[in-house]
Amino acid sequence: MALYLIGDVQGCNAALQALLDKISFSPSRDTLFMLGDLVNRGPDSAGVLRRLMGYGASAQCLLGNHDLHLLAASHGARKPSRKDTLADVLQAGDRHAMLEWLRHQRMALLHRHLNQDYLMVHAGVLPSWSATKTISLAGEVETLLRSADLPDFLHHMYGNAPTAWNDSLTGTDRLRVIVNALTRLRFCTPAGEMEFTVTDGANAAPKGHLPWFDVPGRQSANVSVAFGHWSTLGWLGRNDVLALDTGCVWGGCLSALKLNRGDPAQPHELIQVTCPQAQKPGD
Repeated sequence: MALYLIGDVQGCNAALQALLDKISFSPSRDTLFMLGDLVNRGPDSAGVLRRLMGYGASAQCLLGNHDLHLLAASHGARKPSRKDTLADVLQAGDRHAMLEWLRHQRMALLHRHLNQDYLMVHAGVLPSWSATKTISLAGEVETLLRSADLPDFLHHMYGNAPTAWNDSLTGTDRLRVIVNALTRLRFCTPAGEMEFTVTDGANAAPKGHLPWFDVPGRQSANVSVAFGHWSTLGWLGRNDVLALDTGCVWGGCLSALKLNRGDPAQPHELIQVTCPQAQKPGD
């Protein structure tokens, strides 16, 4: 049995097939942990969703900002942009099945492999959130996504405020901060004030800000946090941070990280396939 963390696919079903072939993936034996942004910008979002649905529990999937955008577009809460490639899902005969499956996926996962805990999110974790708190807050959003209140929330989900977490937050403000941190975060201040305009690499932090994973005293530093979302950051492998968005849809690679079998002398194995696309770099 092998465990793989896989970065942003964004509708690149052919690249996903090539990667799964390269790792000899077997759904009866192995498990995929997909780190969000399953759809959009690539040519075959519907193919990606159908494939992952077919793998059942062997594909544990997170929701990213593009996946939430698909749900919002399907409920009329957000108009598809000219860059979107979501029509193959929205116009499909099995649209309902794909969207129902999508809304039942996770916002965060905590998985223990041998003696190490892995916290998985799409984008980031605020400095004051422990791994346990992150899972609890993600669960609040997951409950809403699966409820009859989903359409109303999607109409109010977008926006940058509040920019920081406070335990006293309630209602839409509370949920929006959770969603923004888990699906959009790159930079924040040491106090946890989020910034969403800069999408460049880690060295481009605005004044007073840091990459979220470099904030001193971060409460999730005792686990390995795996995430995607940040294509301009690229692959980053540290004991406490595993960044796996290597820009597949922007002409980069699609990456999988095979977790080791517990031998301290054996590092995790990074496996990549090229994914040529005509897109320009973005998020």
